[in-house]
Amino acid sequence: MNRKRVAQTMAELGLQAKVNRKRILTTNSRHSGPRFPNLVLDRQVQRPDEAGVADITYVVLGRGFVYLAEVMDIFTRAERGWQLSRGLDQGLALTALQRAIQLGRPEIHHSDQGVQYAAQDYVRRLQEQGVQVSMSRRGAAWQNGYAERLMRTIKEEEVNPSGYRDYSDAYQQIGLFLTDVYAHKRIHSELGYLTPAEFQTEWIQGQDRSKV
Repeated sequence: MNRKRVAQTMAELGLQAKVNRKRILTTNSRHSGPRFPNLVLDRQVQRPDEAGVADITYVVLGRGFVYLAEVMDIFTRAERGWQLSRGLDQGLALTALQRAIQLGRPEIHHSDQGVQYAAQDYVRRLQEQGVQVSMSRRGAAWQNGYAERLMRTIKEEEVNPSGYRDYSDAYQQIGLFLTDVYAHKRIHSELGYLTPAEFQTEWIQGQDRSKV
């Protein structure tokens, strides 16, 4: 049986071959930029914009791949800012950060020690906003677990099932997932089985009632 016939038979049976993709690195912590202590380790975050997290992952296209940068609020699990780019440059993370700051200024901004987050413009932007910079210990990905889980959710529920044709297709579909599905339709057990938007609304309403 030739390869074409095997592929046809597998398709009829609803089977797919497992593809071992080359791992694409998105974190380069070998740089001369500043390092900051971890300010969120074991911290019990109790309100929106108390602490945000950031991370970068890659997205496979029909040909090649692009990079996705994200910023998320820890307390509400709300996506604050994102950007998709063909290159793994400093502008990718900075654009996501600038979008995030437009929605809310966190007291603490946490990330890994990647070169994008230690870049002069990135750190300056945070410090100009009065934001404390926090970083995971090098080689300890679990210390940025909130951001890691967000990226895993995006990959499993949107990226992997989609099979984007190109950059424009990926940008449109990921944007729709984040602003519509993730924010308003996807429930979180950590949020009492509410969506990020519902949880934030209920928290704000609770604060207003406590002032009456």
